[in-house]
Amino acid sequence: MDLSEIKLLRQEFETLLRSTGREGVDDLIDYLDDGKNRFFNAPASVNHHLNTDGGLLQHSLNVCHAALKLRELAIAERPDLEDALSRDSVIIASLLHDICKADIYKPVRKRRKDANGLLVEVDSYDIDYSNFPMGHGEKSAMMVLWGGLDITQEELLAIRWHMTAWDLPYQSLELTRSLNTARDMHPLCSLIQLADNFAANIMEA
Repeated sequence: MDLSEIKLLRQEFETLLRSTGREGVDDLIDYLDDGKNRFFNAPASVNHHLNTDGGLLQHSLNVCHAALKLRELAIAERPDLEDALSRDSVIIASLLHDICKADIYKPVRKRRKDANGLLVEVDSYDIDYSNFPMGHGEKSAMMVLWGGLDITQEELLAIRWHMTAWDLPYQSLELTRSLNTARDMHPLCSLIQLADNFAANIMEA
């Protein structure tokens, strides 16, 4: 992805986030681009979906687009969920669910075989969790708070639990109950989980 494409995606990301009118949006955007974090240029993964510069930004927008469509479908089926699935909350939770990846990918050169079986050097990434080894969903939630955004409990929980059972270490009974309680209390949790899976496995496959 070239710099002009990343610039357009960043503009869309910032426009969507600012559309919520939430206090602290500009502080959070600055935090995501402060030199230590490289959210706007980071890949979404090393070897899988959107493993290219700007991939994380594209994935975040894909999840947001999917989540907003799922919101419309959910409200059409269950009009009583309109307040629980506010547009602002859907935008915030979907755009920010993976900001934990902003500081873990390090650009490197690696040797890989080309189509002819010859070893060539290619641009790639290594993963380094040493900056803040908090985990995945919980790290994103912490970073939103550190970035200064005014965020609700249900938005934090949707970000924390967007990985569902994949983010349960050693199948902890306590964490399993926390996940299930969060989903029972806040439909936003399930919506963000669905949107993330749809984006990664359908839109970006």
